[in-house]
Amino acid sequence: MTKLGFVALLCLWDASGQVLAQQSFQSEGQAFKVVTVTQGLEFPWCVAFLPDGRMLLTERPGRLRLIEADGRLHKQAIRGVPEVVARGQGGLFDVALHPDFAKNRWIYLSYSEPGEGGQGTALMRAKFVEGEGGARLEEQRVLFRMQPKSGTNHHFGGRIVFDRAGYVYLTLGDRGDMDRAQKPNDHAGSTIRLHDDGRVPVDNPFVKTEGAKPEKYTLGQRNIQGATLHPKTGAVWTHEHGPQGGDEVNVIRAGANYGWPVVTYGVNYVIGTKIGEGTSKPGMTQPLHYWTPSIAPSGMAFYEGDRFPKWRGNLFVGALKDQMLVRLQLDDEKVLKEERLLKNVVGRIRDVRSGPRGDLYLLIDDEAGRLLRIEPVGG
Repeated sequence: MTKLGFVALLCLWDASGQVLAQQSFQSEGQAFKVVTVTQGLEFPWCVAFLPDGRMLLTERPGRLRLIEADGRLHKQAIRGVPEVVARGQGGLFDVALHPDFAKNRWIYLSYSEPGEGGQGTALMRAKFVEGEGGARLEEQRVLFRMQPKSGTNHHFGGRIVFDRAGYVYLTLGDRGDMDRAQKPNDHAGSTIRLHDDGRVPVDNPFVKTEGAKPEKYTLGQRNIQGATLHPKTGAVWTHEHGPQGGDEVNVIRAGANYGWPVVTYGVNYVIGTKIGEGTSKPGMTQPLHYWTPSIAPSGMAFYEGDRFPKWRGNLFVGALKDQMLVRLQLDDEKVLKEERLLKNVVGRIRDVRSGPRGDLYLLIDDEAGRLLRIEPVGG
């Protein structure tokens, strides 16, 4: 327990007689505990907060769930979710609220959509409606469909983030075919930028490039499963999976080429041979930070709350393979320090969110998944 900064262990019993372990941990200058908010989730992927404190949560098999502010999970899933291909890494991914959700009730879903050639990541907008019979989605409209689709079942990307100007960004993976990430006429391995109604912005960097996909905002990215907005600069930050090593943190810039698979800090699985031309090349953007060996990052959030003052401005990243929460202390776009928390304690962290009260929320990726909340000790 020493590596975890363990402070205390208290065993409590719930109504069913199961032991719940509530541990207190010590980060640098911040003692915290982990509380279970909701359990019994099937491979949860994303959580988003409604204005009244309730939460929307996606389960990868294809369900959108409603959770009360006190953690009570509605038994009935929200109706009107699109058909998904829930194979391998595919399924229902992110849910995001429109910046003006309180007035227009629009939500956005990303998912692996079936179609000609296999499946591909899609983006849908729908209106969240509540009434007799429970919550449902209406006025569904698919705003984006990844082209071409393929029969592989991995590297879908799938994170959604809005910037301050109201543009919506959707992250994509290379679909397991690395060379696609360098092709302007292919959506794979890129970040997509759209108006909130699906229109292509006229200043997207590839709009005037003959044969290019106009929705593309970047290229050269392997599989982006973390995206968030910097609270001060308003820039979109992402992280992506490397192969064996080379997971990256990047700032998204118009027309930037992030190098995959020409340059990478990772190597081929098992055999460990070199990929591409090395770790850098003129015209290709270097990551702000990278991990070798890989941690398999998923989900990320900047912390700007008041409950953990010493964490303010830090970037938090979940890890699947290494089953931990990573805290990055920053100076502008430079990583000053990395701290690894909760390693092998809570499981595979799929999503990280900063909650409305100033707590951090974690989603645990499992067939019996959980929504957890990080709170100050004594708070």
